[in-house]
Amino acid sequence: MSFQAYLDAVETKTGLTPRQIIDLAAAQGFGPDTKATPILEWLKTEYDLGRGHGMAIVHVITKGPTISTKHVGTDGVHRDESDTLWLDGKDSNPHGA
Repeated sequence: MSFQAYLDAVETKTGLTPRQIIDLAAAQGFGPDTKATPILEWLKTEYDLGRGHGMAIVHVITKGPTISTKHVGTDGVHRDESDTLWLDGKDSNPHGA
């Protein structure tokens, strides 16, 4: 599953775009200096997200939308179309899923 696919799955499950979740996380006091555990606990309690999907959200909360280029443009199951994740809703993603 690509990094973007994890974010899209979170949107499907929660009904919130990744950007909306980032904004809600900021309202909770979570940001770049926050460790993963409290964010994961919040995501589990509020949205019933498991660790894998939660870690994708942790990444964008703590590191922003840029990811490693390791899988960008590859043919593997973890491939992503871009090194920048789309946070504004899967239906409006110009790169598709």
